[in-house]
Amino acid sequence: MAVPPLARNVDYSLNPHANRKLVEHIEAGGVRTLLYGGNANLYHVAVSEYRELLDMLAEIARQETRVIPAIGPDYGKMLDQAHILSQTDFRTAMVLPLAGFTTPQGVATGLKRLVDAAGMPFTLYIKSEDYVDVDTLAALIDDGTLLAVKYAIVRADPAVDPYLLRLLQSVPAAKVVSGMGERPAIAHVREFGLAAWTTGSGCIAPNAVTALLHAVKTGRMDETRQLYNRFLPLETLRDEISLIRVLHDAVTLSGIADMGPLLPLLSGSPEAALPAVAKEARDLVEMDRAIARVRNAAPSRETPVKSG
Repeated sequence: MAVPPLARNVDYSLNPHANRKLVEHIEAGGVRTLLYGGNANLYHVAVSEYRELLDMLAEIARQETRVIPAIGPDYGKMLDQAHILSQTDFRTAMVLPLAGFTTPQGVATGLKRLVDAAGMPFTLYIKSEDYVDVDTLAALIDDGTLLAVKYAIVRADPAVDPYLLRLLQSVPAAKVVSGMGERPAIAHVREFGLAAWTTGSGCIAPNAVTALLHAVKTGRMDETRQLYNRFLPLETLRDEISLIRVLHDAVTLSGIADMGPLLPLLSGSPEAALPAVAKEARDLVEMDRAIARVRNAAPSRETPVKSG
């Protein structure tokens, strides 16, 4: 499930051409679900721009590609966006997490009202155990308020996670997506049985991330580890500096598409970090092209992966 950055022009207006170039690159690598959320900096998008954004996202992807936009993070903004969503053909949207000023019961009440306004179930992005408790979360999935959960609570060891373990006792693993990129993905798929993960670096190397998903699902662990290790240098830079800012700049520096400036209140990566970001992004592109050449030269035995 690719989580792309969002390209803008120098005046911060949306850039359909650059966004389409990135989407075509991702689709060519076999990824068929696009989630526009944190990496696209939708935290700061104006409600007045939201319909234009949705229309653009619907136009730039193939018909068979599933596109999921995000709403939020505050309730007032989400309510306005839910009404806009109700006028479109989108089937779900992801709720961005809000830090502070929430209670689990308040979140549950708000989600139900938003579902009524939008006429569709939502995907909930959780980054903290305090946001919503396991029983409430399970009930929201059971009653159809939530279609899925993007799980992104950071652990020192992703294989040791009592909250996720309790959640999966009540919720099918197919409804929980690992939401923190490649770093915890292998543990989440192998130890907890999650069906998919969200990827930022996979927007740059979609053939490689598709190959990684096939390898881990089929138990080819030597291949899994080799592919996994190739993603870690860029993922480490993202962890150390900023997940959103580094990926945004990495796509531009990779040569795939010019993402332009980040919408305020964010800004680009530190100047001093750009050479390292450029190197790792270009290394990923080179690896991805090599995997694509091998795949295209061999008789096809696998169909493209549709995650999510």
